[in-house]
Amino acid sequence: MESGSGELPPPELPVAGEEPLVPAPEGRLASPESGVGDIGVPAARRGGIGTMPALNMPSINLGSAIPADGLSIEDLQRLGLEANGLVRAAQSQVDMAESGVVGAAAYPNPQVSVIGGPQHPRIPAANPATNTRQVTVTQTIENPFMRSARIGSAEAGVKASEANHHQVRADLAAQLRVRAYELLLHQEIARMEAGIFELMEEVRRRIGVAVGVGETARFELVRAEAEVLNAASRKEAAELSAQRARVALMQLTAGALRQGFVIRASLFDPVDLPPLEELRAQVPAVNPDVLRLQAEWDRARLRIDQERASILPSLDIAYSNYQDAQYTDNRAGFNVRIPLFYRRRGEIDAAVADTARAWETLEFRRYEIGQLLESAWQSLQIARRRVEMFEGGIIKEAENALQIAQSAYRFGERPLIDVLDTQRILRGILMDSLQARFDLQTAAAEIDRLRAYYPREQGSSE
Repeated sequence: MESGSGELPPPELPVAGEEPLVPAPEGRLASPESGVGDIGVPAARRGGIGTMPALNMPSINLGSAIPADGLSIEDLQRLGLEANGLVRAAQSQVDMAESGVVGAAAYPNPQVSVIGGPQHPRIPAANPATNTRQVTVTQTIENPFMRSARIGSAEAGVKASEANHHQVRADLAAQLRVRAYELLLHQEIARMEAGIFELMEEVRRRIGVAVGVGETARFELVRAEAEVLNAASRKEAAELSAQRARVALMQLTAGALRQGFVIRASLFDPVDLPPLEELRAQVPAVNPDVLRLQAEWDRARLRIDQERASILPSLDIAYSNYQDAQYTDNRAGFNVRIPLFYRRRGEIDAAVADTARAWETLEFRRYEIGQLLESAWQSLQIARRRVEMFEGGIIKEAENALQIAQSAYRFGERPLIDVLDTQRILRGILMDSLQARFDLQTAAAEIDRLRAYYPREQGSSE
């Protein structure tokens, strides 16, 4: 074959019993069953430039050991729930609502009025000048119906604030879980791209040597250099994506994570969820958003009772003591405010309309939560099916295609670029497989968010 043919010279087949000079490294595709891992080529020419590099697809870390000193997903969620400021702000709202119950249950304070001053007679021959004083005490007797409605409305406000607190924590826990698996995904991709970059560097070096001795056309070197640049670009992008995911996790935990933290988890973690029928019955009963709207509806209903109870006459009991030089006057009585002209029709109608609004919002949200559950469950099933397809057939077919391309290259029927193209297809399939597993974890996190399933932080009584 001429040196300017544009193709690598067909390599000699290895002699029976002879070991290849560059053994294939162990990895995801280097399995005895598939045979794809043995892409290393024996010497193209005895006494020539030696062997071409082993063209293995780097491992996607299927069996990698999980670090023992890292943070588990639950540890990460607890840390974020304790450190995130939005969770503490929601807890402050609960404290405010509980303080509102104390204020609603308090009895009205009495009013004391003290009046005094000098007294001068209009006729000098009459009584001498003296001082007078008057003390008046007024106590409001509260309407028990309005008081009960006001206390119930405040307690419903506490339930709404607690449900909102649960919602904030459930949302944050789900975000932390998704971000953690996103970091694991980008780390796996970054490791894969780093391995491909090193492989392309070695390919370029070997082809450069072959071009230098005239065994290969220079066009092969140009293509190899393009492959190296492409691999370097993908490697850098994958590393930056992993770093961005790491920063996002640190942001959600308000900086509580140290810079070099490690997550003790894997994209291959199992997903265990209750059956769909059980989830359909569970989610509407425990979803924090539904519970919050339920409490707001209760508060709106009690506001109607409060406005209607305010129509009843209110009563103030008063006692007055008057003293001057000659007399001491003690008087007692009461004041009654009668809603004769205005019976709070506007306030009652507004409360009724607000109750209807709260009810319609609650019903729609229940339906929406149910549809979100159905959508998340379908996404879970799709991701699970994709994982099964990738692991059960697609990856194996791509491995077989790479094995065929390897064999064709060994016999000189195909150039090296065909092997690299087949390897690129396998790389894409492996990345899609990782993405499918990430989608599976994301769908599970969404279902757990809808049913408010997350680790409670330390000190929580719930």
